[in-house]
Amino acid sequence: MNEFVLSGLVKRRAQLAGDIENAHEALRKMVLDLESLDATIVQFDPDFQVETIKPKAFRPPKDWSNRGQMSRIILSVLRQASEPLTTRDIAVQLLIERALDKSDLRLLRLMTKRVGVALRGQKENGVVRCDQGPGQYMLWEIARD
Repeated sequence: MNEFVLSGLVKRRAQLAGDIENAHEALRKMVLDLESLDATIVQFDPDFQVETIKPKAFRPPKDWSNRGQMSRIILSVLRQASEPLTTRDIAVQLLIERALDKSDLRLLRLMTKRVGVALRGQKENGVVRCDQGPGQYMLWEIARD
């Protein structure tokens, strides 16, 4: 029985490692494409500051938080934290985890609200607890029995 489990885990790890390599290769290609676009833009206007072009942010689908993924990431962030975190800190980590644009303030506000809703649900279930934090933010941590 254990050899079947081990075999499945080894196969899954190999698949995930391959996915990571493919993602790195795709990222390298996107960086090269971006550099080529920058060079082309500068050819048309040598004074153009390409770094002033803001990235177009990915907008997660409205049902993204309904899949349970948000709660899993939030709880993972809290488990790894050495101290209680604000709702906003957790939202920033969630954006980083999902490779979303953390500098997009509108997206950050939206995710902070969604994180707050998810945390309140987890608090009702006794999974997390909170105390008043800085400003209007609450400090959240995994509930310890």
